[in-house]
Amino acid sequence: MDFSWSELMVVGIVALIVIGPKDLPGMFRELGRFTAKIRAMGREFSRAMDQAAKDSGVKDVAEDLKKATSAKAMGLDAVKSAADKFEKWDPLKNAAKPTTPPAAKAPAAAAAAATTPAAADPTAKPAAAAAAVGPETAALAEKQAARKAAASEAAAKLKSVASGAAELEAELKPKRTGRVRKKADKPAGDAA
Repeated sequence: MDFSWSELMVVGIVALIVIGPKDLPGMFRELGRFTAKIRAMGREFSRAMDQAAKDSGVKDVAEDLKKATSAKAMGLDAVKSAADKFEKWDPLKNAAKPTTPPAAKAPAAAAAAATTPAAADPTAKPAAAAAAVGPETAALAEKQAARKAAASEAAAKLKSVASGAAELEAELKPKRTGRVRKKADKPAGDAA
């Protein structure tokens, strides 16, 4: 109970007046015994309830439920740490340092790789570049190299076709005779 000293003093004065000075110490003794019995009964009830929960397995079930719903057991702690990292990520921090592809970082290694027999295959990837990138990036680089090789092959075919057409045109040009007559070039006597 939450009584202040002034409230207890008022209760004591009223009890002194109502009960009298002769019976007051006996009443306080009985009141002390009664509160001690109430507290003992409360402790015994609490122990009995704990024992019943232990015997019935409710405590084990409660612990298992607590473990099953913990954030760590469900993997939510990893999600929380990833979310924290994302919130702390500063996109402008990496914007100051431009990234370059692995081929641009090591032009000497790319030139040395071009002289090897593996360089004849346009889809072959340099070992240094393959080690620096992941599998998806390597696959993308291979696709781009294949497209580039196909485009250069098509360009070479077009150039050969264009040079063949130029040679054919050069051969046909001397065989053409004279100029083509136009309507204005006709003689005047035919007009009547």
